[in-house]
Amino acid sequence: MNRLIVRIFAVALATLALLAPGAVGAQDFDHGHKAWDALLKRHVVLLQAGKASQVRYAGFARDRAALKAYLDALSKVPEAQFNGWSRGERMAFLINAYNAFTVEKILTRYPNLKSIRDFGTVFGNPWKDKFFTLFGRESYLDQIEHETLRKPGAYNEPRVHYAVNCASIGCPMLREEAYVPEKLEAQLEEQTVRFLSDRSRNRFAAGKLEISKIFDWFKEDFGVREQYFAKYAKLLADAPEAQKQMAEGRAPLAFLDYDWSLNDATK
Repeated sequence: MNRLIVRIFAVALATLALLAPGAVGAQDFDHGHKAWDALLKRHVVLLQAGKASQVRYAGFARDRAALKAYLDALSKVPEAQFNGWSRGERMAFLINAYNAFTVEKILTRYPNLKSIRDFGTVFGNPWKDKFFTLFGRESYLDQIEHETLRKPGAYNEPRVHYAVNCASIGCPMLREEAYVPEKLEAQLEEQTVRFLSDRSRNRFAAGKLEISKIFDWFKEDFGVREQYFAKYAKLLADAPEAQKQMAEGRAPLAFLDYDWSLNDATK
């Protein structure tokens, strides 16, 4: 009788495996994102004392097999499994997925492009092109960023703008490590400080707060923008009077041109 029960149990397990291919692998998903972390540590170059970065796309191209293995692991995660994760696990997954699939998009034409916009902004739009699979569906970068991470009521976290990277000089830097749930809060805050400390992209000058176009394009994510920057006044200006003006929300805003040049370390 015991042998019969064991055989029935074994057959049941085998049947479940056949009905749900990849399900066991999804259960074992690495929330440390070690494969992506290793690639980032190898191919991201820090600049300006860590306030910016460039990417060795040529190095990523040589490690394309490792990148694709990581992307495959992301694609195998079922939506039901994802929905059962903690907020930090879900956010880290989505941010890393966005950044990794963006690198893969660049590699499809590298080195024969100078900007991600070379793919086009209408036909061939890199953010709307369904070039990968996520949760069993054809997916695109805007779906991750705007329809999931920025979906009203989903995460309500404006700092994702400092974490997702659009492969451009004007964009907040690609972080040199993977985002992980247990460090996500600290990582997001450090990315914020890094970006707002970069005077080439955000600064107080000529009586105005000159900031990235990100704060114009996605203004609804930052509440009252003049008040949003009060917390970071010391990052944006050295002069006490300028800091005071920002702290009191009195600094008029101006938006800098966005540099869409590829953030390629070899350029």
